[in-house]
Amino acid sequence: MQNVNVRADTAQTDRLEVVSMKAMLGAEVRCGDLRKLDDAGIAALRQAWLDNLVIVVRGQTLSDPELMAFGRRLGDLDSAPLAKTGSEKARAHEEVIVVSNVMENGVPIGVLRDAEVVWHSDNSYRDVPLSFSALYALEIPPTGGNTGFANMYRALETMPADLRQRIDGLTIKHDMTYNSAGDLRDGFKPVADVRDAPGPSHPIVRTHAETGYNALYLGRRPNAYIDGLSVAESEELLNALWMHATQPHLTWHHQWKVGDLLIWDNRCVMHYRAPFDGGHRRVMHRIQGKGDKPTLRADAKAASHPRSRAEAR
Repeated sequence: MQNVNVRADTAQTDRLEVVSMKAMLGAEVRCGDLRKLDDAGIAALRQAWLDNLVIVVRGQTLSDPELMAFGRRLGDLDSAPLAKTGSEKARAHEEVIVVSNVMENGVPIGVLRDAEVVWHSDNSYRDVPLSFSALYALEIPPTGGNTGFANMYRALETMPADLRQRIDGLTIKHDMTYNSAGDLRDGFKPVADVRDAPGPSHPIVRTHAETGYNALYLGRRPNAYIDGLSVAESEELLNALWMHATQPHLTWHHQWKVGDLLIWDNRCVMHYRAPFDGGHRRVMHRIQGKGDKPTLRADAKAASHPRSRAEAR
């Protein structure tokens, strides 16, 4: 079910309006043409993203260079070195990932195809994962392909006490082998034992470097492994964490329109894409921002993140 209602509360500035979704996260930012925003407008938009975890700006018409120029105003862009499976068309710009099911002359123009993409946080399999991802809609199918988001601040805050105690001090090993659609990445071999999968370990609870609040940090489920446990114990605990973190009341689902630009925070959000009819074209262009190494800081804020302090209305 799509939750497209908005809360009655809106934040108004001289340059943009922020309308929070009627959910535990998400907001629409109404600001006109992104290319015309001044520095104060960009600062307000960036704050809306930190406040609401994910934002949508509608009605944009951006070329790839314009999309990259906008992204650089939010932070340093990442070139997505591992976003390749070796079968897709070469990217025109290293900073722009094409997410699509379209084939040209028998060659995919992008990645992730048309199947469901499971709940995950982008690039958790890197030593220094991403801060933001921004996805821009160029062509969309008539139905399906919606993107869901889950509030990992709130997931941590509402975790049952016994489950919270079990993860205290633990880390997850994040597999580099497959992308979020289950495709083997270029240069990697299939995983036989999750304990031997290539990839870094990150704390299950991390402190957001900019907001100072703690969030659950899970990455992606396939081939994940909780360090120090038996495989069976790890699988059981991971299943419990994912079941808790993706409960419907923690989520918001975006129904795409051409010209939508979605920006989300990978440090405190998981997302997934619903499947769609592969007979219809879907073409999205994605940029992503460099982030910071996940850590749990002793000076993390004890209070809840403001977006999580009240249940969705």
